[in-house]
Amino acid sequence: MSEPRATRVLVIGYVWPEPRSSAAGGHMMQILETFLQQGWDITFSSPAGSGEHRADLTALGIREVPIELNNSSFDTFVRELAPDVVLFDRFMMEEQFGWRVEKHCPQALRVLETSDLQSLRDARHQRLKARLKASDDANDFTDLFAPALREEFEFMADTNLAKREIAAIYRCDLNLMISEVEIELLVEQFNLPRSLLHWCPLMVDLPNQLPVPFEDRAHFLHIGNFRHAPNWDAVLWLKTVIWPMIREHLPGAQLHIYGAYTPPKATALHNAGQGFHVMNWAEDALQVMSAARVSLAPLRFGAGIKGKIVDAMLCGTPTVTTPTGAEAMHGSQAWPGAVCRTAREFADNAVRLHTDKSDWQQAQRQAQALLASRYQQSTHGPALIEKLLYCQRHLAQIRRDNFTGSMLRHHQHKSTQYMAQWIEAKNRVPEKVI
Repeated sequence: MSEPRATRVLVIGYVWPEPRSSAAGGHMMQILETFLQQGWDITFSSPAGSGEHRADLTALGIREVPIELNNSSFDTFVRELAPDVVLFDRFMMEEQFGWRVEKHCPQALRVLETSDLQSLRDARHQRLKARLKASDDANDFTDLFAPALREEFEFMADTNLAKREIAAIYRCDLNLMISEVEIELLVEQFNLPRSLLHWCPLMVDLPNQLPVPFEDRAHFLHIGNFRHAPNWDAVLWLKTVIWPMIREHLPGAQLHIYGAYTPPKATALHNAGQGFHVMNWAEDALQVMSAARVSLAPLRFGAGIKGKIVDAMLCGTPTVTTPTGAEAMHGSQAWPGAVCRTAREFADNAVRLHTDKSDWQQAQRQAQALLASRYQQSTHGPALIEKLLYCQRHLAQIRRDNFTGSMLRHHQHKSTQYMAQWIEAKNRVPEKVI
């Protein structure tokens, strides 16, 4: 008797994963590794170009297949592949390819990896822009941080981005959510069924060696992909307000800023005389994080949870951040560093952790406890597999219960299908020669 074939998974990526450039890339790799541990057969496809720091998926035994937007060649590809599970990496991929998957592989489980709620991040970005325009106070942003869920809903509800993103969530059979706060926002304010959402945070293996001690570290560090708008805004706030405050107390302090895809506008901020060093991309983020004494993450807007902060915890490096940076990351656990609402509070806590060995060591211990309680791959990996298998077994009932999703698929997919077919037909027609 032949053995049953391995579960076939198709991942449709917004980009090719870059785990050393972004938390989203790291989370995708953690999901892929979880699937590989099950012996699942994985194909990763994307319409994006190849990034500078992309992972080598083929070395892991994952097939890489480029695909095109608005091209019926995908129909043949997905029909022949016949996947059991299709994972859309961010809602834009569900918009583009969801109707094609449903048409040609109707029994495939459709899963959305949200990464974070982009509509939430965008709404917070617009609030920050309005606040900066209305006031020249660059110190106190308390009114922006951690508003009530109802306030978040009010800012998001009328935006096209929220309507598109939440419609895509409804159309899928399961949605992977990295943030518990975003789960509560969707359930309590947007009235999504909790059964459609699965908490899947960053998943890491706990370090098996002691972190670098206080005496062997030096300087401050900030790290983050410059293509991610919250990171660029954080660098600007550091440069113009926070770092000068830190240097008032520590005149010899040095700040090393690392980030993938460093633009000229960031390089222009480099000033060795001020101890402000823009270092470009870090080949090994954990290595530079382990050498730093304190990590700075002054995020004035954003969503999801922060890979740079999990990396800091893995290295035993205390982090000073804002309520946005700490959101959904520590539950009832103590924060391994400091959470601050003003630039002055941020600078004071950064100086304290840089100079006070006892406080620094306590923050390091809190980081180790937090990792063990919330981020272990050995907990979240099996939970993800169990949830996917449950959804496969009960797929018909899940879809029957999700009438709103069925209705949205009926209308959205028709309009998307016709638009895609129109674009494809237009692309085939040669331009008229004049």
